[in-house]
Amino acid sequence: MTGISLSPVEIMAGLGALSVLLVVWRAGARRARAAADAVRTGSRVVSLAGRVLFTAGLIVAVQWVVITHRPSVGLLLAVLGLPALAASYALTRALTVTTQDMPRRRGGGRR
Repeated sequence: MTGISLSPVEIMAGLGALSVLLVVWRAGARRARAAADAVRTGSRVVSLAGRVLFTAGLIVAVQWVVITHRPSVGLLLAVLGLPALAASYALTRALTVTTQDMPRRRGGGRR
């Protein structure tokens, strides 16, 4: 029985083919990970939108019940004012930029 004898060219061709296969496999894994991240991000947005719509509907329902039953002025202000305060607080927090720019030192590192 004779052993397998490969020329240096055949060995290099085999190593090249394995390298190409490894690169293609890793690129596919990266694409799959990126696609999964995109789907996860999209589902987060849909989930958030659903929760926002549900909460808004709940607030409107409570306001509708209170307004249609001829409430006192204090109750009317509370029912209309508190959600307005919560919404304005959330919008202000979302739209306010809070960055703190630190001066850079020479050398680029922290000390």
